[in-house]
Amino acid sequence: MKRKMEISELIFKIVSYVLLIVFAVMCVYPFIYALSSSFSSSSAVDSGEIVLWPVGWQTEAYRWVFENNVFWISYANTLFMAGVGTVWCMLYTMMGAYALSKKRLIGRRAFNFFLVFTMWFSAGVVPQFLNYQATGNVMAGLFGTTYPEMDQKWLIIIAMGMNAQNVILLRNAFEGVPAEIEEAARIDGATEMQVLFKVYIPMSKATIATVALFFGISRWNGYFWAMRMMPDQQYSWPVQVYIRNFIDQTSGLITDPAEGSEWEHVISTVGQGTFSTSNLSAMSVVYAMVICGVIPILCIYPFIQKYFAKGVNMGGVKE
Repeated sequence: MKRKMEISELIFKIVSYVLLIVFAVMCVYPFIYALSSSFSSSSAVDSGEIVLWPVGWQTEAYRWVFENNVFWISYANTLFMAGVGTVWCMLYTMMGAYALSKKRLIGRRAFNFFLVFTMWFSAGVVPQFLNYQATGNVMAGLFGTTYPEMDQKWLIIIAMGMNAQNVILLRNAFEGVPAEIEEAARIDGATEMQVLFKVYIPMSKATIATVALFFGISRWNGYFWAMRMMPDQQYSWPVQVYIRNFIDQTSGLITDPAEGSEWEHVISTVGQGTFSTSNLSAMSVVYAMVICGVIPILCIYPFIQKYFAKGVNMGGVKE
């Protein structure tokens, strides 16, 4: 028999659905606006005529992006930094979380406290910048080169891999693995690394997929430290730094590009934010690059989404 819904419950559901719909529209609309602007004419973009659908249809923005080799070099740098960086972060995050999940670890409480302490109090941008520079000098010495000459992509990958929140999520997930399974593996002669990779990791796939998603998105969207650490290595720029500098150049924030640089060519083809082609706006090109930049995340996220809620619950709740 179907239960009759009470008035208070009906009102709660209506309010909840309205708020969820509004929140969903707020999340989706920026992407729709960027997509519409990338296909809209120069006059429509510059005058703010776009609300939902493209106005003055054009595809020259995407043609400009597809023919821009510098953009795709930056795109490849982002793929490399996100892929290799995520693998690197996951390797030592899993090993660190495994060690911290063991009660037999000497000084376990102190290590866990220091890990959480970094989430309460941040050292700030300047100490972090000096730390990255010191790490770069050490890496340069290992590779037999100098800090300014080394490829800064590796510094971004290696020195920026730590995230206390992700370590705690994975540690809590490992603590939820039954101790009896580990004991059975040790009776069979398994080593510490075998226990980690053949017992704990297979039994924590949901949390590992969630943490990998966090690392991947952070690496893909990150631009601040890449912009700060390698301002002169344009060949190593990720696509986010490329887009940021493109906006600066086309908006007139930077008016003196280096002679013979790719930016000099951009300035020569842009006048007051509008390309020499009257039907193409610089902002349309920016939106086209943004759409191209989010495609990998849109392709990967649906496959990991099913692990997301389960992984956060497993790693975020400790019994």
